[in-house]
Amino acid sequence: MRKIAAIDHDDAWVALKIVRETVKTNDKKLVFVIVDSHGEILSLYRHADAMLSSVTLATNKAYTAARLRRPSSALGQKSRSADEGFDIASFGDARVTAFGGGLPILYDGMVIGAVGVSGLPEAEDIEIAQLAVDTIEARWRTTQP
Repeated sequence: MRKIAAIDHDDAWVALKIVRETVKTNDKKLVFVIVDSHGEILSLYRHADAMLSSVTLATNKAYTAARLRRPSSALGQKSRSADEGFDIASFGDARVTAFGGGLPILYDGMVIGAVGVSGLPEAEDIEIAQLAVDTIEARWRTTQP
């Protein structure tokens, strides 16, 4: 039998608290989403003044990172490449996005979930997403056998 690691609501809560404190301190109006390894929502935080479209974008960034097992920005870079470029619609999945801000969460080389951030400039979305990933991965290093 194979055992599969997975993030849970406790992991999501720890990351959500860190992100919320960070954005509260800096008054960042964003949406933050944590999904499981299939890209389905575990937790979502929306700043009251964040654009409503950021809910869908953050969710799709996390979905993309979980399903494709890489940062959503990697898809964007590759699709815009002069040599390797392709039409993103070729994926046949309207939820797949090439915007940066979606990052997979890894444990023992496996994707156990992902985070997505939307509402800020792309570099800041990625920075906040990385903070959440680092928080969850640190928690797993200290709590897992």
